[in-house]
Amino acid sequence: MRKINERYVDEAYTEDGVLTKFDIKAPESFNFAYDVVDDIAVNDPDRRAMVWCNPEGEQHTFTFADMKRWSDKTANYLAEIGVKKGDFVLVILRRHYQFWFVATALAKLGAVMVPATFMLKEHDLVYRLQGADISTVIATDAGDIAQVIDNVVDECPSVKRLVLVNAAGGGLTPRDEAGQLLPPEGQMAGPQLSGPDGVCALSAPREGWLDFNGGVRAASEQFAPVATSVYDPMLMYFSSGTSGNPKMVLHDGTYALGHLITAKHWHNVNPEGIHFTIADTGWGKAVWGKFYGQWLMEACVFTYDFDRFVPADILDLVKEHSITTLCCPPTMYRLMMQEDVDSFDLSSLEYCTTAGEALNPDLFDFWKEHTGLTIFEGFGQTETPLTIGNLTNTTPRSGSMGRPVPLYKVEIQREDGSRCDPGETGEICICINPHPAGIMKEYYRDAGKTAAAMHDGWYHTGDTAWCDEDGYFWYVGRNDDVIKSSGYRIGPFEIESVMLEHDAVREVAVTGVPDPVRNMVVKATVVLAEGWKGDEALTRELQKWVKNKTAPYKYPRIVEYVDELPRTVNGKIRRVAIREADNG
Repeated sequence: MRKINERYVDEAYTEDGVLTKFDIKAPESFNFAYDVVDDIAVNDPDRRAMVWCNPEGEQHTFTFADMKRWSDKTANYLAEIGVKKGDFVLVILRRHYQFWFVATALAKLGAVMVPATFMLKEHDLVYRLQGADISTVIATDAGDIAQVIDNVVDECPSVKRLVLVNAAGGGLTPRDEAGQLLPPEGQMAGPQLSGPDGVCALSAPREGWLDFNGGVRAASEQFAPVATSVYDPMLMYFSSGTSGNPKMVLHDGTYALGHLITAKHWHNVNPEGIHFTIADTGWGKAVWGKFYGQWLMEACVFTYDFDRFVPADILDLVKEHSITTLCCPPTMYRLMMQEDVDSFDLSSLEYCTTAGEALNPDLFDFWKEHTGLTIFEGFGQTETPLTIGNLTNTTPRSGSMGRPVPLYKVEIQREDGSRCDPGETGEICICINPHPAGIMKEYYRDAGKTAAAMHDGWYHTGDTAWCDEDGYFWYVGRNDDVIKSSGYRIGPFEIESVMLEHDAVREVAVTGVPDPVRNMVVKATVVLAEGWKGDEALTRELQKWVKNKTAPYKYPRIVEYVDELPRTVNGKIRRVAIREADNG
């Protein structure tokens, strides 16, 4: 190991190994692609960077030398077709290994990567392409996203080129009754594409599009570095709220360094092991767990290029690939919980983490009982790296997301900016005076939203929590999720946790419904466990259950039973979709 991470951080610990200081040192010339990926490639070329596979059976192990070679070829190809420093490039590549080639190449070029999900529709794409003056779109041929882009590209004059990646299936290849793959005519899929000769081997012919794989394979491996600054725009995400268009969250190169704390002190990655964060590359969690911090720690990441989440498949992969550290949202842990967890060999696992939603105590306890492992919860946003968490060598409290990490000064504040007392719910705020590494530069092209979130020396997250006497933070909900009923402020998480303790409730989402008398009333949308019937008697039983377990005013006055809850591609429950449906 080259211990690259130690070049960029000043740390201190207690005698018990608890982190007390974590100051990022960001050189003006720092570029993640050159100073991390290429450095390891040159000096430790055979170190594994990523193990990748898909449900079709294709597998690849990429060393850092491989990543340098392919990212150099990708950078040369993109430069040849006109991509240059400062360009905004929309990247829709699911979990394909080409995402890592593109992400590293764009950093080398000084272009701004704008990842997006394949679930976007025409309206979503027009807003993104026009809002950021996207010059280039690099998209997968898996699914229908290329057609959606074709439907709107004529409305977006900034787009100069469309580039298509053949996904070699991406988990979508049909099979016959015997389970044999049925790839499109003239194409290949599966184990025959494993190994070096199968990388970027398949073309993607489509009218109006350039073929990424063919172009990259033909490109030179000799790339001339482009001068960049760590403060140049590097990455941008579209972050949706409950109303209005998504915000454009712009990050500079310090964001990569900010994720050192994510990987080193929360994921606790093992540089000789393999880390698995289950996240689609269209969402910020992918670079949280599959790119920046892990490679700064010289660790290998694992990627499974699936389309549909199958809990048993994930549990099998832990054994097959000797996964050592795992991170996924609570929803995915809960779905795995519904399998016979004890029948799977999870002995390679050393450490488990979660973020994206609050961790319910029943899930925390179940995972500990059946695997012997604690789930270490963490908190952050598209706008930030990890900001609050249960770090290594600390003792989590079930239901708490932990304490502020030493990289940031974090407070819970009232609306007037004063600090809340212990036990008092307020907004999570992060000090930005001076502006620390990893916190977004701005909401791109929206000075109003930037000023509303970043003022008086603080970044206002829009998330609410309370803090106990020992400094542990307890999540309440998004400002938008908090239910204001009859003068009370009710967070959905507590009610959900209580309801999940009832044997009838497999999953639940709590939201507010407009009410002429109380302003809002609490609604619980419930997926029942097998063998239960959603009738009036059960509704009364669940309401009584909540009244007996927490403050009676929090009980759900409305209970709706559904077959499944709306989710993002990463498994997070979309409460906003429930609210929108209720509001017509």
